[in-house]
Amino acid sequence: MAKKSSIEKNKRRRKMAKTFSGRRARLKAIVNDKTKPMEERFQASLKLAELPRNSAPSRIRNRCEVTGRPRAYYRKHKLSRIALRELGNKGLIPGLVKSSW
Repeated sequence: MAKKSSIEKNKRRRKMAKTFSGRRARLKAIVNDKTKPMEERFQASLKLAELPRNSAPSRIRNRCEVTGRPRAYYRKHKLSRIALRELGNKGLIPGLVKSSW
């Protein structure tokens, strides 16, 4: 089980990224638009830098929904490999069958 603080920090980052996504997208569009004047693009990049760091989607870490484990994460199930195996063995994940040959 991951530390509660790490899990909560990641939840705050997800929430913040969602709230600032529109503003961040508008500023990035201005910065990347080559037809705009250089001064306007520079001002947009400064405003983008003033936004909170945790509002960037690249700072969000994929974590297991059950344990909070940050590694060996399956995006399709939103679980780590360990939690996926345990739940799969109990038959709680539809369509997941333990292989045998």
